Amino acid sequence: MVAPSLKSSTGNCGPRPIPTALGKSCFGKLAHLCNNWPVAAGFYTFEQLSLGLPSLSPPARLAVIGLPVAHSRSPQMHNPALQAAGIEAQYVRVEVPIGRVAESFSHFAAQGFFGVNITIPHKLEALQAVEFLDPLAEHLGTVNTLAIRDGRFWGFNTDGPGFLRSLHESLGTSPSGLRIAVLGAGGGAGRAVAIQCALAGCEALTLINRDQTKLPELCAQVRQFAPACSLTCLPHTDETLAQLPAAADLIINATSLGMRESDPHLLEAKQLASHRPLIYDMVYRQGGPTALVAAALQVGCAVADGMELLLHQGALSFEHWFGRPAPLEIMRNALRNLNSSLNSPS
Repeated sequence: MVAPSLKSSTGNCGPRPIPTALGKSCFGKLAHLCNNWPVAAGFYTFEQLSLGLPSLSPPARLAVIGLPVAHSRSPQMHNPALQAAGIEAQYVRVEVPIGRVAESFSHFAAQGFFGVNITIPHKLEALQAVEFLDPLAEHLGTVNTLAIRDGRFWGFNTDGPGFLRSLHESLGTSPSGLRIAVLGAGGGAGRAVAIQCALAGCEALTLINRDQTKLPELCAQVRQFAPACSLTCLPHTDETLAQLPAAADLIINATSLGMRESDPHLLEAKQLASHRPLIYDMVYRQGGPTALVAAALQVGCAVADGMELLLHQGALSFEHWFGRPAPLEIMRNALRNLNSSLNSPS
């Protein structure tokens, strides 16, 4: 279903339209104050959403929800795409607490939104909050894209297909025939990517998670979809991580580790040097590569990070919302420009 064209709303209370290149200084500071609506670090709170978001021009009709959400670069990617496509709408960030996802969907629908992206840690909760589920999202077991159609909630997953597109584009390969290790397999993104790899014919799959209770159901699903795939479930320990470079052709980080500079390192360069596996870090970080990507690059591993995934996830979401191809190069250039801005000296 194609969302209807939206007319601009009047008034300009609330945050200014998010620019395509949001500078470092905008994060962590009070960005705007208007009629007692504080917008810190470029996002709205759940309380603001529940009371009704301020009127913007163009109107806010798309959002990303998460906890945290201030780091998300989705607005800087989607807003240029909306402008290029001639769609009178704006994409914003909203921080939603755990346990309030279904309620947030109702608020978005009441305020005329026609889509939402869902990021950490809400993808499993979103699965329970939708009324209609795309078959692939049902297989992958999580929802990261909501389309609101005639007030009803449709759930999709672009993690798996976006991963395949970005893997092909960035690393020139597919999961077929590879030995793959997924760190954080019990989370929403990890679960989706693990099942997508199994569906795509990987030779072996190692699922790693701190909470081992989350893995039996996932293992059962993988065996259902790919009975020939060699499957191993391991705890997230230093010993497990140290074995991965020799045991896997492709290592995927689907945990949130790496998002902050202070996070513990998953693997050091010296651990990757001998075997140099492919590294796919689903995380991206403001101001530079994650520690895992930096370590991999240091010893010559081929790498892909969350920016490539974000691009292709976003393009697929756009297609679900509007029923037409996304302006992919516009979105790619917006992310490149943003990266240049964030990585330049302040």
